[in-house]
Amino acid sequence: MFYNLHYLVRSLRSKSLDRGRREPIGQIAFDTLSSAESRRGVMSERADGRTGISNLRTIADYQFGSDAGETLFPEDGSLTIKRTSSGRPQQVLAETGRIVSFGTDGRFTLGIEGGRRLVSALESPAYRVVVDDESEPFVRDGKNVFAKFVLEAGEEIRPGDEVVVVHERGEVIAVGRAELDAGGIADFETGMAVTVRNGVPRAE
Repeated sequence: MFYNLHYLVRSLRSKSLDRGRREPIGQIAFDTLSSAESRRGVMSERADGRTGISNLRTIADYQFGSDAGETLFPEDGSLTIKRTSSGRPQQVLAETGRIVSFGTDGRFTLGIEGGRRLVSALESPAYRVVVDDESEPFVRDGKNVFAKFVLEAGEEIRPGDEVVVVHERGEVIAVGRAELDAGGIADFETGMAVTVRNGVPRAE
């Protein structure tokens, strides 16, 4: 199983990171990672080279684009991997909050801290959905984003992708899942653009 994981990662590293052709490889990687590297059944552990962080970086690059993995999971970062009782990776946490969880489809789902890190790594507007003052308070409160209120969206976005909702001034205000592709977000006057998972309350 361990060999299979490294075979998979080598295969991903040999591919160009074509955002238009992401394959459903995440579940295979995470299941293999958990069975090969978590047989102790621990619930939480500090992340280091033995816990497969380099492999998670490769998958992040494949999901979000080059450099995403190093930004989400830096070498000098203090990270903790939470696992299920069976040992499957569940969340990656930093001291500043949740970076990612492992979705049921095998891909990462972003926490607010992960969204902030991703925005710092990727050229604007990649994986961003940009909104204005009118939408900001509702999105911060966890309300979904509707297409008519979107100012800009990364052209690579497809339905089901993890995205970061940002205010036009650049501040991260939410993370969630895209319901439309970038073209649909730009063209539609009605319809939900993003299902918001977590909003960032305005600082008092």
